[in-house]
Amino acid sequence: MKIVNLLNKKFNYEFEKTARLFFPFDRITVTNSEEEADIVFSEEKEEEKTILKMALSYLGSSIVDKVIANKTESPNEIERNAAVMLYKALSVLTGFSPPWGILTGVRPARLYLSKVREMGKENAQEYFRNKLLVSDEKINLSDEVASREESIIASTNLTEYSLYVSIPFCPSRCSYCSFVSHSVESAKKLIPQYIGYLIKELLIISKTADEAGLKLKTVYIGGGTPTTLSPAELDLLLTTIEENFDLDNLLEFTVEAGRPDTIDIEKLKVIKKHRVNRISINPQTLSDKVLKNIGRRHTAKQFTDAFLLAREVGFDNINCDLIAGLPGDDIESFSNTLSKICRLSPESVTVHALSQKRASDISIKGEKTDNFDKAFCEQAVKLARNYLAKYSFLPYYTYRQSKTLGNLENVGYAKRGYEGLYNVFIMDETHTILAAGASAVTKLKSKDEIKRIFNYKYPYEYIKDFSVLMERKKEIKDFYKKTR
Repeated sequence: MKIVNLLNKKFNYEFEKTARLFFPFDRITVTNSEEEADIVFSEEKEEEKTILKMALSYLGSSIVDKVIANKTESPNEIERNAAVMLYKALSVLTGFSPPWGILTGVRPARLYLSKVREMGKENAQEYFRNKLLVSDEKINLSDEVASREESIIASTNLTEYSLYVSIPFCPSRCSYCSFVSHSVESAKKLIPQYIGYLIKELLIISKTADEAGLKLKTVYIGGGTPTTLSPAELDLLLTTIEENFDLDNLLEFTVEAGRPDTIDIEKLKVIKKHRVNRISINPQTLSDKVLKNIGRRHTAKQFTDAFLLAREVGFDNINCDLIAGLPGDDIESFSNTLSKICRLSPESVTVHALSQKRASDISIKGEKTDNFDKAFCEQAVKLARNYLAKYSFLPYYTYRQSKTLGNLENVGYAKRGYEGLYNVFIMDETHTILAAGASAVTKLKSKDEIKRIFNYKYPYEYIKDFSVLMERKKEIKDFYKKTR
């Protein structure tokens, strides 16, 4: 699809993002040259107004629309009007109206909360409904999430930070996954060396945080699958954090024990003896057929056994991740998964809508989705929301990814008092995140600025150029010198 934008070059990005809501797998180009195109945006200026025009011709369908704008309207408002025209035309063309309207951002609840603070709740909802074309269902979700996020956000400040530690290894690669992670079979020899460098980076971060006067609020060890490490490696990593970071103000310490096939009693006991007070055990589905389809090397029973083992060891704050829209799943199977999860009664459940990232095996193999998949995913997401509410799970954070079925969202649900604090802090960009390990991203937060420092993506790069990476880490000290 080719879009010609004769309005403002700055609008190119928004036009591409809006078109991609409807055609996630098509090649979409936006140019500013007057050449043959599927969609053309132009304008006519009159004495007191500007007329925005859109002409769409795609696969035999033609739609022409226009909107009158005052000359005093800001470029942002002109861009919004043009995006609305494009959204409405493509909704007619495809028969699909994305429920988040023209919103393409990752953090809808954050935007909603900012609008509530700016104009009040009623006006914020009208803005979402009439200006952004967000459905009432998603407005209500944003309102619920924002009300819970607000109190969590208020629990911290810019003198505090969270620590993220990346373990980019998995027992196998799931077909839907696009994260930079390596199977243990292909990267086992790298793990000891990787852990050695990771500990060096943690020591540098600890010293830097102390010098900046930052207080640690949450720790999150993710991946990948951290429990691919051996018990001894886990113990070394957790001991390093306990002995080198001030944990007096710590509210939450999470370890992702994501894959049930990496969990045993020895690893759980190692994790439990440290300051960890929250873990994730993630089945994604409790259908053995679907697990096989997506390349998960475990069964539903293995998940249940791992969950009960964690309870036996003493973990009283467990999260479980599920994915709506997996290949081979259906609403009956998804409902059965929800039922079994709720009977186990974890403290939180995160429901992801399937995102078909370009680097995932699903996308590489060309397994694209159709309207049936979108409808199933939307039905599953609604079912999860209603079903989990009956068991006292409330939505507390949400975020969106590109190429998600039906342009839907990921939602964290939790029982009261068990919300994942780190999840809110990173989604809202509430305070600084100091990150260690391959593919980790440090986010430095001041009152007026967010600065990102990127680690190398792959473990072999991280090891090979570790000294270069540690030079980058000096930017943390420079940032706090400048902002304080």
